[in-house]
Amino acid sequence: MSSLIIRPVRTAADTRRFIGFLWTVYAGNPAWVPPLWMDRRKLMDRKKNPFYQHAEAEFYLAERSGRVVGRIAAIVNHNHNKEHKDKVGFFGFFECLNDREAAHALLDQAAQFLRAHGMERMRGPATPSVNDEYGLLVDAFDKPPVILMPYNPPYYIDLLESYGLQKAKDLYSYLLSQDTVYSEKLERVNNLVKERYGLTIRSMDMRKFKSEVQLIKEIYNKAWAYNWGAVPLTDAEIDALAADLKPIVIPELVLFAELKGKTIGFALSLPDINIALRHNKKGRLLPGLLRLVLHKKKINLVRIIVLGVLPEHQPTGAAGVLFYDTAARARSLGYHYGEAGWILEDNDRMIKAAQTLRGEAYKTYRIYEKPL
Repeated sequence: MSSLIIRPVRTAADTRRFIGFLWTVYAGNPAWVPPLWMDRRKLMDRKKNPFYQHAEAEFYLAERSGRVVGRIAAIVNHNHNKEHKDKVGFFGFFECLNDREAAHALLDQAAQFLRAHGMERMRGPATPSVNDEYGLLVDAFDKPPVILMPYNPPYYIDLLESYGLQKAKDLYSYLLSQDTVYSEKLERVNNLVKERYGLTIRSMDMRKFKSEVQLIKEIYNKAWAYNWGAVPLTDAEIDALAADLKPIVIPELVLFAELKGKTIGFALSLPDINIALRHNKKGRLLPGLLRLVLHKKKINLVRIIVLGVLPEHQPTGAAGVLFYDTAARARSLGYHYGEAGWILEDNDRMIKAAQTLRGEAYKTYRIYEKPL
């Protein structure tokens, strides 16, 4: 076997090879959804992606005889370490052939970068953060990823665990169906919670998009403040995310919970455009948009991406109401399935809400960690 070389991404050509390697790994995999090239470039761009305003990253390629056999990124998220008062570095963007030598060399390179920056533990995969694609899929490999969720081959589990990485936390995704969500009892409970607390649910007002986004930011950062690994989104990150998602936002699926005129929670759901993008084999923007238009009617699933309630109002049951109302509004729009995720394995309140709607925990994503 020829010698292995690990080198940093330095040129535009390197970036193309870094992104293009995805098509080598997933060639012939029917479950994989090709990403848009422009989205992958933006995710890596340290000048345009506001994440890198508070983070450092280095991207690496693994090569044999000039052929790419793997890739990785080493990431230091200063906001994470400030928020949690620790020294955790991350690895992400990990892709590799079924080659332990290459995988371990890439992880070694990431660990070396993180040690040089004073980190004491390595955690991941995070691409590039908890607010982006997060975790390694460890089951349900026959099921395609939904919008903004990761996907990987099953042998990645061996590549990471044989290196000494161990489970830090599991994340669950729940599948909900319009066939099983509803019951008279659940509807009565939902209405009772609304009446007892004077809770009202409204849809997003697209005419006030900027102020609505500001509301989401305030609630998100407060509601998630005590979650394991959570990092507040900066204004720049929220604005960039809102701009990216605005073209596919359906106002009826962005819900705000209000109590006595005060917004206490929200739920953001998006149609699973991956169902259409699966047909965009090369990941190019123009045919991708055309595929989206052509296959739009086939999109029968929405993903509940974020659902948060201010801590002082969580005992009201507002989270359950937001879950239920999202399902009801999705049904009125013709969506048959919903994915709620991800949810931390020890987030009992959210797990109970998903189970109350008869959701099935059908995918598991794992966060790994190793001392440096």
